[in-house]
Amino acid sequence: MAEAAAHAAAVAQAIKASGVLVKINASEFARIVSRQEEPLVVRAQRGVFKKYWRYLTGYKGLAFIADSPDPLPLPGRAEVFDAKEIWIPG
Repeated sequence: MAEAAAHAAAVAQAIKASGVLVKINASEFARIVSRQEEPLVVRAQRGVFKKYWRYLTGYKGLAFIADSPDPLPLPGRAEVFDAKEIWIPG
């Protein structure tokens, strides 16, 4: 568990340092997650009047983010962290 938390922190730090964040649609996000052996996904529910989900994962050195009106089905092998917020700089 501590190793996964360290990995999540490393992904977040890499995003802050590089500023590279690739925004994709929810179906493409699900495809990227399904290609990983041990995916790490951070998710947060957003919105005040209209709720939606925001997802973040790293893949091949890039960070991918997607929004979805409904929770995405994630593979059972995925390690999922629920965050209070996923903030996009800019």
